[in-house]
Amino acid sequence: MAGAVDTTILREAVIYLAVAAVAVPFFTRLKLGAVLGYLAGGMLIGPSALGLIAEPERVLAFAEYGVVMLLFVVGLELNPARLWALRRDIFGLGTLQVVMCGLVLAAALLLVSSFTWQAAVVVGLALALSSTALDVQILQDQQKINTPMGERVISIHLLQDIAIVPLLLVTSALSRVHDPNAVSGWEMLGLSLIAIGGLVLAGRYLMNPLFRLIAMTGTREVFVVGALLAVLGASFLMASLGLSMAMGAFIAGVMLADSPWRHEVEADIEPFRGLLLGLFFMAVGMTLDLSVVLSQPLRILFFAVGLMAIKFAVVSALARLFGSSWKEASLIGVHLSQGGEFAFIVLAAATVGLLIAPEAASLFTAVVTVSMALTVPALALWHRLMEHGPKEADTDGLETPKAAGPGGVIVMGYGRFGQIVTQMLHARGLNVVLIDTRPDQIEQSKQFGWKVYYGDGFRPDVLRAAGAAEARLLIVTTGGAWEPQRLDAVRHAFPHLRVLVRAHDRLHYMRLMAGDIDLAVRELFFSAIELGRIALRELGTPEDTIDAIHEEYIRRDSERLALQVASGDVMAGRDTIFRPGQNWQPDAPDTALGEIPPPEAVGN
Repeated sequence: MAGAVDTTILREAVIYLAVAAVAVPFFTRLKLGAVLGYLAGGMLIGPSALGLIAEPERVLAFAEYGVVMLLFVVGLELNPARLWALRRDIFGLGTLQVVMCGLVLAAALLLVSSFTWQAAVVVGLALALSSTALDVQILQDQQKINTPMGERVISIHLLQDIAIVPLLLVTSALSRVHDPNAVSGWEMLGLSLIAIGGLVLAGRYLMNPLFRLIAMTGTREVFVVGALLAVLGASFLMASLGLSMAMGAFIAGVMLADSPWRHEVEADIEPFRGLLLGLFFMAVGMTLDLSVVLSQPLRILFFAVGLMAIKFAVVSALARLFGSSWKEASLIGVHLSQGGEFAFIVLAAATVGLLIAPEAASLFTAVVTVSMALTVPALALWHRLMEHGPKEADTDGLETPKAAGPGGVIVMGYGRFGQIVTQMLHARGLNVVLIDTRPDQIEQSKQFGWKVYYGDGFRPDVLRAAGAAEARLLIVTTGGAWEPQRLDAVRHAFPHLRVLVRAHDRLHYMRLMAGDIDLAVRELFFSAIELGRIALRELGTPEDTIDAIHEEYIRRDSERLALQVASGDVMAGRDTIFRPGQNWQPDAPDTALGEIPPPEAVGN
């Protein structure tokens, strides 16, 4: 008989999944968002409510990998050139936001509390940081990351993630307890530059060759392993030096943003990111001490609303100063008005350094958590006010994705057939995303200036990463007589997409059209007709006769194909075939075949 099994981890996993399965749909139904559902669910099962989970801090430490993966995915959206273009927002607007919000909040704390100036500065700077996890998740849900407003918000968050290192150094310098073994500011700066440089070099010379090698195996599981290795390896390097894990993951994502493997990596990371990020928000909810909230609810609510009001005012003014319209600036202010998860780290360090009492740390932890919970309702209120308020002519970047965003057309398969189709689309200046599963083809395409991404286009998650939610067309140029059922999941996930397909032959065409395909084209049809025209011309046939034979053949073949698709019988319409010795004459066409179906009905 087997020995006793420790079911603690299994029990907690069941609790998390059960609460998420109930709370998230409930809050989503109320249009309050999934994040608020996770937070509320965490509060419910935390030690200060039902007490189903005893150690939320342990869960929070593990769930932070959700934030890490979120920043990795954001990095995949921003290639180095695009990141460089945002340098003014990152280092200019971002720095001013942290400093100005920190100073104003510190001044407010000196007015309403008995803090020393050292404690007020540390807590003020801690509260100046916003929640990257919450904000980026909201932007992703609203599909606004690739808008100018979204990029400005992301830029500020990136600077905040960088600022956590000097902020901890400031906390240590002002602390009443000095650690003789603490690393100096200059040493920390040097380590930061070395770590970032190492990640850049690793991304350029290690990650791309690694994914190329993995892609050659054709095994998806190994690709998942490679994606996790990239995220966790970069995070480990930064964490081992006392730096931000999320920043390491972000840099790794940026290094892969221009690679052919971007969409496949993003699709493979997505399930882990979603689960861990949900767990992170639940853990934040669990850390909220409801006894503190219930003992002084009005004070905590006052501080939370005051925090959001101050940050809203400062951030909106700074965003306006940096060129945003008032409407966009106010939206940026709402997005960044809450406290963030890094405040928990700084408050803990300030407590250890005897700058603030544990009771004050608990109070401001509750204030930060409540402000995070109020962010979604605040955004809903902003949108409601904007609907009824005066319309502003300058709404640049609020809704329309930038040209560098997801393409209008996705072409799956970039072989000889797909290359011709794509060149015709490029001739019209259309934005095309190219996907292929052959590493050698991807490498060869680079020599001609083509940007082809690695990924299985029959997977909805890969297509979603490639921008299928905003695309208009999916063109499948993959060779071979693949089964139409492979597109079922794609059609279900993206019902708005028109799907145009390369058919291998007549039998494949019949199977495709029996499924849910908008249009199919047989790969050899028109090239064979053209060769037939050339042969007739070489044999001295008049050009008008060639044209008539061409038109008559297409008419007969279209009729035959329509009959075959309708009946599912490849022998249907066989009487329409030109037979040996027939000697068809253009001036006496066979009219027994009836009307020719329109091209969209049969798709030559």
